[in-house]
Amino acid sequence: MMSTPTAGPPGPGTGRRRGRRPGGADTRAALLAAAREVFAEQGYSGATVRAIARRAGVDAAMVNHWFGGKETLFAEAVLRLPFEVEPLVAHLRSGPAGQLGARMARAFLTSWDAEGGTRFTALVRSVATHADAGSSLRDFFLENLFGRISDLVAEDGRELRATLVASQVMGLGMVRYVVHFEPLASAGVDGLVAAVGPNIQRYLTGRLD
Repeated sequence: MMSTPTAGPPGPGTGRRRGRRPGGADTRAALLAAAREVFAEQGYSGATVRAIARRAGVDAAMVNHWFGGKETLFAEAVLRLPFEVEPLVAHLRSGPAGQLGARMARAFLTSWDAEGGTRFTALVRSVATHADAGSSLRDFFLENLFGRISDLVAEDGRELRATLVASQVMGLGMVRYVVHFEPLASAGVDGLVAAVGPNIQRYLTGRLD
């Protein structure tokens, strides 16, 4: 009588599902982190559920289990910016109005740096193919942020000032996280705040003519 061979671990070609990681929160967090990386590399249209799941080390079915699909995963991982609006506004209002530009530059840089710039990069690379990506950025800058610090900004041309600040902050993010122009890409936050903060301050409170 032939003995039945002992089953070993599935090989890479068995197609066996790996299922959930131990602990639901761990699986969800792994998918969010993997999604930010893949969206940053491929943009919304190029990223696939299978690639995100593979990066997270889980079965692709887990994306549907936790998020219902790619669209919701994108909204959670990318469109939800790494800023809680109320604490950010409180921080920006916490010091002298003449140093608002420096506080703003530091807030954005430290938040984006904490994630290695992946969320910013994913958002920017998805703007061309996902309308909500552009809307998310616009709403955050013009409504959720500037609408709450408008009393600290010069009265003339407030909408122009807001978009000028957005161009400075977004441009800084593009050079640092997306195209990696050196030496800015690896520069310390303190040095960048010292260099960029005064320009943001001029957009906020200085003369524009």
